[in-house]
Amino acid sequence: MTPQAKLIFAISLLLGTTIVISSNHWVTIWAGLEINTLAILPLIAKSHHPRAIEAATKYFLTQATASALLLFSATTNAWYTGQWDITQLTHPAACLILTSALAMKLGLAPFHFWFPEVLQGSSLTTALILSTAMKFPPMTLLLITSPSLNPTLLTSMAILSAALGGWMGLNQTQIRKILAFSSISHLGWMVIIVSYNPKLTLLNFYLYALMTTTVFLTLNVIKTSKLSTLMTTWTKTPALSAMLMLTLLSLAGLPPFTGFLPKWFIIQELTNQNMAPTATAIALLSLLGLFFYLRLAYCATITLPPHTTNHMKQWHTNSPTSITIAILTTTSIMLLPISPMILTTI
Repeated sequence: MTPQAKLIFAISLLLGTTIVISSNHWVTIWAGLEINTLAILPLIAKSHHPRAIEAATKYFLTQATASALLLFSATTNAWYTGQWDITQLTHPAACLILTSALAMKLGLAPFHFWFPEVLQGSSLTTALILSTAMKFPPMTLLLITSPSLNPTLLTSMAILSAALGGWMGLNQTQIRKILAFSSISHLGWMVIIVSYNPKLTLLNFYLYALMTTTVFLTLNVIKTSKLSTLMTTWTKTPALSAMLMLTLLSLAGLPPFTGFLPKWFIIQELTNQNMAPTATAIALLSLLGLFFYLRLAYCATITLPPHTTNHMKQWHTNSPTSITIAILTTTSIMLLPISPMILTTI
């Protein structure tokens, strides 16, 4: 793929995202989501591998179905209320259909089956875009429409996502699939609090995007996509492997790293909303995901000689990529000490 084509697709992604987050008319939002979908498809299928073509096809079918449901929800609401404004979503059937559409867009359980397969068929850079930037427009819609959606349904889907994300990631050996199920589990934490404190959902999403970006950039530098390859990286790039281990522990939500910050706030807010059993359930379900995060962190720091012909290049500590990873890693593991300052603004 030529640099000019990549630039066009990147501009299209920015344009689609900007249209979605700045519009208040359902048709304009639908158009922005379609621009995003059409812009990411060539990036998924750029390797021309059968697995990549399969991933692009699955992504297109899922996103097209979700967009059709979103448009159907908007049309149903406009039929009964005469309003196309995004803030005037009042009809119960339209709210239910919109919840399904956004869950399908985000990869929230029980509409999550496409996401691990698409990530596995994509390159690490495209998987990073799918896990972070492509989730921002539907997450924005979820935040705006959350007062109209059913809190009980959202809580049920969040608990199911946290359970399935941790459970189905236990027996995976492909790192992209593990990170896909990690994304599904984190979505559960974001969605469970969106009806009560949307700011916490936004904080959780920002920190998740920060930590996931760090992990994917590190994996891209060391050219690793399997656990067996990850176990040979310490002998070649010990500093990078150590930073990857700390970022994975932060992504797992272990204190005193940054990833513990949103979980701490969400459990506190759920308790304040008299939802202590729900907070206990999702906290216990996050222990399932903790197992494969610890396994990833262990594989990143174990010392084994390289046993494949795919040797990675020596990591240069003065390169722009290494500086970016170092900054992102520092942010991913050191934000917890400023949590009292963040808490006063929420």
